[in-house]
Amino acid sequence: MELKNDEMEKLYAETFHSIEEGTILKGKVVSVRPDGVIVDIGYKSEGFIPIDEFSEEEVAQLGPGSIVEAYVENMEDAEGVVTLSKERATQIKVWENLEQALRDGTPVEGKIIGKTKGGFSVDIFRVQAFLPGSQVDIKPRKDSDSLVGKRMLFRVIKLNNKLSNVIVSRRALLEQELQKKKAETLEKLAEGQVMQGTVKNITDYGVFVDLGGMDGLLHISDISWGRISHPSEFFAVGDEISVLVLKYDEANEKVTLGFKQRKPDPWSLVDEKYPVGERVKGKVVSITDYGAFIELEEGLEGLVHISEIDWLPRPKHPSKYLSVGDSVEAVVLKVDKDERRLSLSLKQIKPSPWELVSERYATGQTITGKVKTITDFGVFVGLPEGVDALIHISDLSWTRHIKHPSEVLRKGQKVEAVILNTDPAAEKMALGLKQLMPDPWLQDIPESFKLGSEAKGKVLAITDFGIFVELEGGVEGLVYSSEIVKPSSGKIEESMNVGDEIHVRIIKVDCEERKIGLSMKNLKKAEE
Repeated sequence: MELKNDEMEKLYAETFHSIEEGTILKGKVVSVRPDGVIVDIGYKSEGFIPIDEFSEEEVAQLGPGSIVEAYVENMEDAEGVVTLSKERATQIKVWENLEQALRDGTPVEGKIIGKTKGGFSVDIFRVQAFLPGSQVDIKPRKDSDSLVGKRMLFRVIKLNNKLSNVIVSRRALLEQELQKKKAETLEKLAEGQVMQGTVKNITDYGVFVDLGGMDGLLHISDISWGRISHPSEFFAVGDEISVLVLKYDEANEKVTLGFKQRKPDPWSLVDEKYPVGERVKGKVVSITDYGAFIELEEGLEGLVHISEIDWLPRPKHPSKYLSVGDSVEAVVLKVDKDERRLSLSLKQIKPSPWELVSERYATGQTITGKVKTITDFGVFVGLPEGVDALIHISDLSWTRHIKHPSEVLRKGQKVEAVILNTDPAAEKMALGLKQLMPDPWLQDIPESFKLGSEAKGKVLAITDFGIFVELEGGVEGLVYSSEIVKPSSGKIEESMNVGDEIHVRIIKVDCEERKIGLSMKNLKKAEE
């Protein structure tokens, strides 16, 4: 039905009276122009919203038929257009929401847009609010600058519409959430209860775990059944972990936690699981001057003392044999469940060098080795099996009078010797150097040095009890002090020196005692 002109006028009049300046209404977009948006508001004249009140993203989404909410600023202007403001409508709505949020405590979303003196500026739907520094978090933050640009929820704590003064708090929401979590945690908190938590802080003595609104302390001694130097070996801040409530002091709200207690103590069955003599496998977890610690399983370690690493009499530093992380096989030597100690041996996995010696060598056998040590009483010769055998000073020569082994051998010298005897149980082996040749006292010396015969030799040493003389073939004899022809002064040194050649007569040959007695006087009498 077509309306008459007077009816049309009446309808416009009604519409006119329903649209007033200062009201907020909804309209339908007619067109989008470079300078603004034309909106049909159900009035005889169309509304106009400046384009700069829209963001680029909003403009991109606008089109004919789109619904927008706007504030009526001016009724018809000279061109018959109603001036509208989308920004003012949004601002009014925001203030209404802020007032409502202040009344009932509803959180509002905003974006921290900058740092100011004493706090931050927060944009809440184009309304600028102030976030005091004390209201940012429950505890002071070191990284507060990183909050700029982030969107988060806030609580309105003060509002003055006339002065456009809005103060918000993030801390209030966090405290509320904390109390809520704490209440939930307290409902299920009990000794013996397994709970989930987040590592909040790590110290030298333990770890603080956030159980949800309240913290618990996990002491370093309750982290592992095994050795631990610092809690950071096991945890990092932010880790989600499962812990056992060991103790809850309700009056002081203190919670003591355990981590190792979630598993049985490996030491409780150590004597059954690792009996003495058992071969075990493990990983080297620590090396010290006195040995190495081997982890057999989580929380259970055994010590390989330095003396049990190698069969050598003086083993090198443990680090020369092992490195942290090495997988090794060992033998259980001792188990002390009460003291939580386990002694292991690496060397006993291999045969003892003396076992090899007893299998490979026999008395009378000639062997080769290097001189390792020279002492006053003899020489130690190293054998390939890693043992040292002794050549006593008395077994260096059949005939020479040796004051020190260094007169015959030097350190590092390769030498052949004869095995005189072996005692693996006592870890001893005796060698002889002189036994490489037949004993000259049995035949050669009695035949070569006849009693009463004359001989010449070289002076080896002059002593208070006589003069040692080297005879033919390296055989030594002694001119007794009573048989020496002394000079008129009475001092032998004035008429004789070491190295001098002298003539003597053999007055004694004792094969059992292996001694040859000489005389200078006897020879002189014979000459006279």
